[in-house]
Parts: sequence; structure tokens; C-alpha cells
Amino acid sequence: MTFWTQLALLLWKNFTYRKRQTFQLLIEVAWPLFIFFILISVRLSYPPYEQHECKYQTQQLHPEWLLPWIQGIICNANNPCFRYPTPGESPGIVGNFNASIVSRLFSDAKRLLLYSQQDTSIKDVQKVLGKLRKLGNSSG
Repeated sequence: MTFWTQLALLLWKNFTYRKRQTFQLLIEVAWPLFIFFILISVRLSYPPYEQHECKYQTQQLHPEWLLPWIQGIICNANNPCFRYPTPGESPGIVGNFNASIVSRLFSDAKRLLLYSQQDTSIKDVQKVLGKLRKLGNSSG
């Protein structure tokens, strides 16, 4: 038996079954329509309102990050929502972590990579490598 013959027989069987069970056919068609109309009525009675985009202040992860992170979630449950980007969200700006090792490492690396005429000494490279070693020792 080919595919088309099987499909035609299946459709014929389904049609004869549906013709005999008219009440069940009405329920199968009416139930999704009923739910759809309920959703439409709810949508029309409570129109959506526009809410601004919510931005939260960034928080630093410590080397022993799990416990302070969990404490930060619990203590900041009433975290304020800002309309505009908070300091530290802009690309290339680490605003909230000015005293951290990572921000100093980034600023030194940025100064080295920009290669201005005043920063050509090997001392800057040694300073960055020293901070990298220090960062590696503190995380290990």
C-alpha cells in the first residue's frame, strides 16, 4: 500500500468517525474557541501598560564568591530599579570597582596596549605581570 492510499484511507476513517460522533466533534471544536475567547476578553479588559527598562546596579564578585554572592542576593532583595544604565555598565568603564585589583589591572593593560609615547618603559610591563601573579596567587 502506498503512502497516498494509506493517507486517503485514514482521512476517510476519520471523516466517518467524526460524522457519527457529532457531539464530540462540537466539543472538540468549541473548547479551544471558548478558551481563546476568554483570553481575548481578559486581554481587552486589562490592556498592557508600558513599563520602562529596568537596570540594576552591578555588584562585585569576591574571590570567595559563593557566600558573599548569596548574602548579596538576600540582603539586596529590595534592589532599586534604574531607568538608565548604572555606572560600570558602559563598555570599557569599570565604574563600581575602582579600588579592585581587576580594575587596576585593566587600566594598566589599557595604558600599555594604547602605546602612548610616555608609556614605553618596561616597568609598566613588570607592574602588570606582578599584578597578574598576585591575582593568580590570591585566587589559588
